[in-house]
Amino acid sequence: MPATPAWPPRSAPRLFVEDELRKGSAIALDGNQAHYLGKVMRVREGDTIILCDNATGEWAASVDEVSKRRIAVTVTDQLRPKESVPDLWLCPALLKKDRFDTVLEKSTELGISRIQPVITRRCVADKLNIDRATMLVTEAAEQCARTALPDLNQPIKLAEMLRNWPKDRVLYFADEMGGKPATAQFSAVQGPAAILIGPEGGFDEAERQMLLDHPNVRPITLGPRILRAETAAMASVAVWMAAQGDWEN
Repeated sequence: MPATPAWPPRSAPRLFVEDELRKGSAIALDGNQAHYLGKVMRVREGDTIILCDNATGEWAASVDEVSKRRIAVTVTDQLRPKESVPDLWLCPALLKKDRFDTVLEKSTELGISRIQPVITRRCVADKLNIDRATMLVTEAAEQCARTALPDLNQPIKLAEMLRNWPKDRVLYFADEMGGKPATAQFSAVQGPAAILIGPEGGFDEAERQMLLDHPNVRPITLGPRILRAETAAMASVAVWMAAQGDWEN
């Protein structure tokens, strides 16, 4: 007897929408989302797609109508509630656009809860197109089946971030000059955390001293090799997630 196929099919398109979803809701998708569903995924009336709203979770929806610029669907069943993600922030210094795109995408896939871009003295960029960055983060969340989007903040200068740093959150600082091994530090401390990654040229001495003087900052090392900023961001997030048990789920 053949196995019962999974429902909804694993290949069903996934999209985040702004509307809060509930059973029976009628949703109209247009613009880029309609183009993606109609021209790229070739959905037809009666097909099933998956929608997320970053509030209630993940839902199946049935395609009712397909036109050139609009896809009409009806929400049918809740598949999963909104997930609870680990309480880890990533605070990456701004990089060149393509490298920072990688940081946005991969940290979202790894399950980060907030991305706080940082401006330091040696940053090659001091601005971020927040609309474009939000699109990249959303697409990454859709691709990896997240039901919760990470918070994405406007860039902030390092000194300002440290002045307003929450007292209950440890800030791990990837220090090129030395610190305790990240694996040991991540395993030893439970609770809210954040990881700060510097720019291509690293932190200058005044910034480094400012970090070391802050009561919440813990300097860490990321192994015996010198890592590019985007590699350091991904490696540190992955190690923290593993140390805190996220990969055991």
